[in-house]
Amino acid sequence: MEGMATEDTRTTDTGTTDTRTATPATPATPAAPRGDGSAAADPREAAPGAGRGRAWAARLVVVGIVLSALNLRPAITSLGALLEEVRDGLGMSGSVAGLLTSVPPLCFAVFGVTAPRLARRFGAAAVVCAGMAAITAGLLIRPYAGGTAGFLAASALALMGIAVSNVLMPVIVKRWFPDRVGSMTGLYSMALALGTSLAAAVTVPLTGALGGDWRSGLAVWAAVAAAAVLPWLPLARDRGAAPAAPQAQARGTAERHAPLRITRSRTAWALAVFFGLQATAAYITMGWMAQIFRDAGVPAGTAGLLLAVTMVMGVPLAFVIPRVAVRLPHQGPIVLALGLSGLAGYAGLYLAPAGGAWVWAVLLGIANCAFPLALTMVGMRARSGPGVAQLSAFAQSTGYLISIPGPLLVGVLYQHTGGWGLPIALMAGLMVPQTAVGYFAGRDRTVEDEAAR
Repeated sequence: MEGMATEDTRTTDTGTTDTRTATPATPATPAAPRGDGSAAADPREAAPGAGRGRAWAARLVVVGIVLSALNLRPAITSLGALLEEVRDGLGMSGSVAGLLTSVPPLCFAVFGVTAPRLARRFGAAAVVCAGMAAITAGLLIRPYAGGTAGFLAASALALMGIAVSNVLMPVIVKRWFPDRVGSMTGLYSMALALGTSLAAAVTVPLTGALGGDWRSGLAVWAAVAAAAVLPWLPLARDRGAAPAAPQAQARGTAERHAPLRITRSRTAWALAVFFGLQATAAYITMGWMAQIFRDAGVPAGTAGLLLAVTMVMGVPLAFVIPRVAVRLPHQGPIVLALGLSGLAGYAGLYLAPAGGAWVWAVLLGIANCAFPLALTMVGMRARSGPGVAQLSAFAQSTGYLISIPGPLLVGVLYQHTGGWGLPIALMAGLMVPQTAVGYFAGRDRTVEDEAAR
């Protein structure tokens, strides 16, 4: 399974790496991963030039993670900002425009499940590199595809790149930075939240600056995606290097011949449902929250700012929450705190949507930080690189399938009831099982142990 070897790390009873008991390494010669993510047996025994090369590669991985994360949502939020112009320009019907809101989770579910197999064959870095190239091509082609069918096909190409990169980011973090899962997941999640909010906020004014053509406003994001291809190019070529420690090699060989039966793990199912319900809440928020405020009498410009506030809350909290999560033996208290914030936010939207709009926006922004927590728990609930890959693919693919009906159901309820009472009640109701399964997934367990029983 070239490109998918595991690192030989030791974990505490919380499932996180304990740097005090990990393989000793001095600050000057940190434990360095291979090009495929596995750790060298002892970096102090490696040649100085090789050590410098691996340190340089690790820095390049950090750059690649940040740039990739910045590009995992602009394909969606930039389109949302210009959806009316796109509909008019392509003559798109309302039903087809509604279908666009379900295409992202559908593509994430369908293509995300292929990521572990592709990574085993080509290496995780090579697949992420190809994913960034697919995003670039899709974003560049879709505004000029010449019709609705071409627009949807090019969007699917970009979303395919996002799907495989979504799944493999936790894998890359686990292998290159096994003792910094929390901080690196936080950095990745913070960059993802920044890219999400940035595309939502600047696409419209950027389109105006480019002459008012919606095609230019959408295509410009291809340049940002192209920049994310560059750091992965040398990493994609670096497939070998120092051998893994004998214990890691033996364990990796066993795992290659005995893949996990992930569906036997209750924790894997809990993470999948938790991931799906938080994704449902996120897509409902991105698609409908501004309209809720507008229907309550909030001006359109202010409603957009309120949505931006909700999205921006993920920037600082996405860095803090994973760092706290890896230090806890049970992540359930964080799940409960996020769930209570969501319930309070929905209660405010129901009772006084305009009166406390800024407070509700902040509370729902806090609740939406269940996403970085879910990614962190994916890295903590599996011991090995292949285990993380399987768990990440299963949780995200299953979760995104679960999330598909939510935004559509909210729209149907809104259309048939003529108000937001029932849709908001549905959103609040979904927060209860999300909190319950998230609390269960936060227990100190590993999917390897559960799948073996």
